[in-house]
Amino acid sequence: MTFSIDQINALSNAGFVEACGDVAEHSPWVAEAAAQKRPFASRAAMIAAFEASLAAAAPEAQLALLRAHPDLAGKAAIAGEVTDDSAREQAGAGLGSLTADEFARFTRLNAAYRARFGFPFIFAVKGATKEQILYAFEARLKNTAETEFTTALEQVMRIFSFRIEDRVSP
Repeated sequence: MTFSIDQINALSNAGFVEACGDVAEHSPWVAEAAAQKRPFASRAAMIAAFEASLAAAAPEAQLALLRAHPDLAGKAAIAGEVTDDSAREQAGAGLGSLTADEFARFTRLNAAYRARFGFPFIFAVKGATKEQILYAFEARLKNTAETEFTTALEQVMRIFSFRIEDRVSP
């Protein structure tokens, strides 16, 4: 369902979280915090409220949000255990139709990334190809833990933007 910004602003806090709680993967607390910043003047203001809510959170909450994300082309995606948004985004990037070799490569990279950083590789896949994702995966494995934590949060914020743009009219 697509909402206007006026409809978003008119929702109760519970209604807002019901409509937008999944913008942040399995982390409705971000929508709860963003709801307190209403009324939003625009869709861009709503996106900014989600971003500010994540940025203001304690590092432990940010890490929990990162850990709530599924592996790209991982077991949860294959089993259909990801959110509708994640499934649609991953399929759009070609991750639902990987060859056996590509799947094995994603599996290896997912394991290496989790072992190095303690959370899954997060990439806003909308509009990206699997080749672009794999390139970013390998490049980001070379990052420091601090750089990668920041990069992962930036990717989450891009995901917020894409998901809000999909459900709130300009």
